[in-house]
Amino acid sequence: MIRRREFITLLGGAAAGLPLAARAQHSGMPIIGFLNPASSEGSGDRLRGFRLGLKETGFVENENVAIEYRWADHQLDRLPAMAADLVSRHVAVIATTAPASTYAAKAATATIPIVFLVAEDPVKLRLVVSLARPNENLTGINFLSAELVAKRLELLREIVPAANRVAVLVNPANTMITEPTLRELEPAARAMGLQTQILNASTSAEINVAFATLAQDRADALFVAGDPLFGNRRVQLVNLASRYAVPATFSLREFAEAGGLMSYGADIAESFRQVGAYAGRILKGAKPTDLPVVQAAKFNLVINHESARMLGLTVPPTLLARADEVIE
Repeated sequence: MIRRREFITLLGGAAAGLPLAARAQHSGMPIIGFLNPASSEGSGDRLRGFRLGLKETGFVENENVAIEYRWADHQLDRLPAMAADLVSRHVAVIATTAPASTYAAKAATATIPIVFLVAEDPVKLRLVVSLARPNENLTGINFLSAELVAKRLELLREIVPAANRVAVLVNPANTMITEPTLRELEPAARAMGLQTQILNASTSAEINVAFATLAQDRADALFVAGDPLFGNRRVQLVNLASRYAVPATFSLREFAEAGGLMSYGADIAESFRQVGAYAGRILKGAKPTDLPVVQAAKFNLVINHESARMLGLTVPPTLLARADEVIE
């Protein structure tokens, strides 16, 4: 006969051998599905922001909430199966961090709440019918990267006033970001009298080829689209921009921190915090329709002055004065 203590030990061992979702369900702990089209590499600050938002609403990972992470490693065709898997595990809410993962989650469930993070107007993306009162099971955060494309190009021209030809690096595999980027950029470039050269890259090797091409074609500057692939490859991009001595603009502060010339955009870690906070509020009983879509209100211009000097650029004093941060 198995004594009571041995029986409890056996039960505990069996639970430990179960998948995270099963263990969470066994303990009555709610589960959040986290669906990301990129990779976990270099995502530490963003995940810290997400967990901070959860903590602000009373949830701490592995204490009173479990998180099932799904990373597609830039293979967007994997997202539908990953979303379906999260639904099959009966998660309480799904956090998505790009249009591709949001569409995959939306197709997988019409009932589980979804908190998204997107870079373009979600009404235009047909994710919600209204920002103030989202429909169905979706709400989230818009950090307005697509809407800032023209402004980023204008700032690049300001720091490189002699530029005539600008190379534009995009990821053709991610049309949901590439198409709105080019839709905003091309008329803005024409208005400034700039020629554009579109460079495609969907892998690390293709990024290397793209830089060799822009050097051969003597591009005066580089505009990097705000794509998750490029975020994961930011060190590679910054190093190549330095090697080929091309002034480049990026959408996130992380690039300027890594040595990139300049960035202009919302604080991505703060956006992830807001996603975590909304996920926590839903766990507490809020409905997506009661949570208005949050639009980023503050955008930071970060200039890496040391990188500018290495490129032989003199940053206009007026631009330095407008910068939210100057990295020396």
